[in-house]
Amino acid sequence: MIQISNTTKKFGSKVAVDHISFDIPAGCITGFIGPNGAGKTTTIHMMTGVLAPDQGLITLNGINIATDPIQAKRQFTLVPDSPDLFLRLTGREYANFMADIYDIGQNERKQRIDELVRDFKLENDFDSQMASYSHGMRQKAIIIAALVCNPSIWILDEPMTGLDPESSYILKEKMKQHAAAGNTVFFSTHVLEVAEKLCDKIIMISDGSIKYDGTLDHLKAMHEGESLEQIFLGVVSHA
Repeated sequence: MIQISNTTKKFGSKVAVDHISFDIPAGCITGFIGPNGAGKTTTIHMMTGVLAPDQGLITLNGINIATDPIQAKRQFTLVPDSPDLFLRLTGREYANFMADIYDIGQNERKQRIDELVRDFKLENDFDSQMASYSHGMRQKAIIIAALVCNPSIWILDEPMTGLDPESSYILKEKMKQHAAAGNTVFFSTHVLEVAEKLCDKIIMISDGSIKYDGTLDHLKAMHEGESLEQIFLGVVSHA
């Protein structure tokens, strides 16, 4: 699980994230929803140790990311908001690089890589440099490398961006399987329909503040007769 308590991040005079607190439990998929500039990626960067919060506490499976960063980072894998990483590597080299970081054994990683490459249909390109890939192919390679590591926490920042419908379906099924096994799945998205169909819990953020934290069923019960899009627009505009 992930716990964020009273966490703030400023960039100069701009408050990007303002005293936010929430828990991301194991065993469910939690969607992180908000408009552009709401603070989603800044929050994820603090959760993963890319940015240090100016105030507050963040723990992953009970481990403080600030005081024990190496052990905390072993608790999660990350699909970042851009797939344009390590483009001189082949997809296979990048997946093996990630597996090395997480100390995944050779036999286990080969089995996982082969399965994921088949699932995401990159067999013909996985040994080519990622610089030659389309955006969607790079996204699939980044996802494969992240899932090869398979720690208990998955943190995914707009993971469906650029994916074809079949690959999006496969990723969503893997997210469901990971959560059903008692693990933590946390992902940000702009696509409300995806959140509605996939999430057990949602957190809405706007202007750096949490506007809603709870189940989708409870949110719908509070706004009977409204679509998720109408609810979202109302919550982020008026909460």
